[in-house]
Parts: sequence; C-alpha cells; structure tokens
Amino acid sequence: MKQGFIIPVYRHSRTACLIAQQLAATGLPVILIDDGNTEEERIILEECAKNITGVILIRLEKNSGKGVAVIRGIQKADELGLTHVLQMDADGQHDIGKVKFFLEESERNPGKVICGCPEFDSTVPKNRLTGRKISTFWAAVTTLSTELKDVLCGFRVYPVNAASKIFKNILIDNRMGFDPEIIVRLYWKNVRPVFHPIKVIYPEGGISNFNMVRDNIRISWTFTRLFIGMLLRLPILIPRKIKRSIKGE
Repeated sequence: MKQGFIIPVYRHSRTACLIAQQLAATGLPVILIDDGNTEEERIILEECAKNITGVILIRLEKNSGKGVAVIRGIQKADELGLTHVLQMDADGQHDIGKVKFFLEESERNPGKVICGCPEFDSTVPKNRLTGRKISTFWAAVTTLSTELKDVLCGFRVYPVNAASKIFKNILIDNRMGFDPEIIVRLYWKNVRPVFHPIKVIYPEGGISNFNMVRDNIRISWTFTRLFIGMLLRLPILIPRKIKRSIKGE
C-alpha cells in the first residue's frame, strides 16, 4: 500500500501550507490543488511546494470547484502510483491529529473508504447541522442503507483505483455536491464506508467557500440524480441488502 494526501485549495493558501508542512513530515507525498486562486495565493502555494519536500502542486487556471480539484488530485495520485489518499480540506477545520489513525484504518481496510464523522463544538452554524441531517437522510434513501452516517465531511481516505474508475465513467458534480455523490456511488460499487469521529471547528473569522443558496441547490440536484440512479439499480441493491441482512452485516 502506498499512501498520500490531497488538499484542494481555494482562498485558504496560508492554512493549506501549514497543513501541508505537518503532513509532509510523515514522509508521504502531499498533493495541493490550486483551484484557480488569485496571484497572491498562487505565489504562496508555489513557495510551499518549492520549500517543503514531498509537496506537489497542481494548478487549475480557473476556479473549477471542489469536485474537479479532488478528481485532479486523485488522478495525480494514480499517476504517482499511490493506492490510497487522505483528502483534507484546506481551511484547518479538521483535527490533523487524527491523520495517523485514519491511515492505519485504511491499511486495515484497504477495500473500503475511511470517512470522518464530524464532532462539532459550539462554533458550528445551526443551518449547517440541519443541512447535514437532510443529506444523511437522502443518502440513506439512495443507498437503501443507514451505513452512510455523514456524506459532507471532507476528511476521507479513498482507495485510488475504485474512485478513479467512477471518474472515468460518470460525470460527478464538480462543486459541493461532489462529497455526497462520490460516497454514494462508491457504495453502489460495493466500496463500503468505515466511519470514525473527527473534531471539526469553525474558526472565528474563517473564510467559507460554501454558498448557502447556490450549494444547497447543487446538493439537492445531486441527490435528485442519485435518487433516479437508485431506482435504476434496485435490482442490484435490494438483493444485496437482503443478503447483508441475512448475514447480519
């Protein structure tokens, strides 16, 4: 198993570089994806890649969205021969102290996607909690399962080969609908999740790339497409669910 990291970056260059420096200390490659940042932010990322051993920078000429950035990162990981990559957001919300544990969990479960299940403190906006509950409900509907405990957390270890196969055959939402769509589609392909808690904070004065109206519409449309896809896959999903119920899984 060859592991690494991918970090999509838009408007969080400074925190991304701090995270990259800590991750690079593990000796594993860190792939930063510059998602069409400003010139000032681009320079920060270039200096980061230049000065920190193991940091690889990919630049997208224009802002293309989190989905596109993560896909490009996983494609680069595939080129480098990596088998598993831990995706982290660039804003510093996730507990970086959990990295070692998540990588070890991936080693124990190489055929699964290791997912963070957020533990929020008092800084979390209430509307974000509501959105997560709605997304989790629709994930259960589209998979006929309650295994997907959270579909929005951007802290996951992906099996590179399994994820790459989906990108090659399906057009996935290229922005905030990416995280829920890829985890549902992996589940459809029998790549099951393993969830572990991870602390998530919302720093005071932090920059959020989440647009409440636009991105909730995109996520809603994503689940509409997934619901249609679920209906088409019922001949596969129902027997699989029955089989797992018999086995007690």
